[in-house]
Amino acid sequence: MDPVAAKFIGAGIAMFAALGVGLGLGNIFSSYINATSRNPSAEPKFKTMTFIGFAATELVLILCFVIAIVMLQS
Repeated sequence: MDPVAAKFIGAGIAMFAALGVGLGLGNIFSSYINATSRNPSAEPKFKTMTFIGFAATELVLILCFVIAIVMLQS
């Protein structure tokens, strides 16, 4: 196999985690909307936990992107 082709395939596989990140973010925010519509008085507590989950999920996407870029550079 050509090494250049292998780099592109590896970078594509590394970015495959973006699918899971998209599904996770949709799940996080749909749960947030559902929880705040059921109990609006507890919104500050839900908002804090939502943004913590958002940050953790986005960290996975950023790390996958960095790994893909490093694969393409080497």
